[in-house]
Amino acid sequence: MRIARLIVVTGRVQGVFFRAWTEENALMLGLDGWVRNRRRDGSVEALIAGEESAVEEMIARCHEGPPAAAVAEVEVTNAEDPGPAGFTVTRTV
Repeated sequence: MRIARLIVVTGRVQGVFFRAWTEENALMLGLDGWVRNRRRDGSVEALIAGEESAVEEMIARCHEGPPAAAVAEVEVTNAEDPGPAGFTVTRTV
């Protein structure tokens, strides 16, 4: 079953290649969506969609992040599926 989730990761997650790491992992898992920095609070936000098991695996990986990250919290909410458009890093908001 295909699902979509919006993930917001807080902690030391900007300037540590979190977006590139997210894109790499999402592509490995066959996920669609995007990832971006959020300037106002220093978090990273990602919309991911795909098979439920792959989405759940990506969420689990976000709790660790790349080696230089220090993840404090991962907030997950249901989201609307963006459709199969690949995975991209988008501009900071």
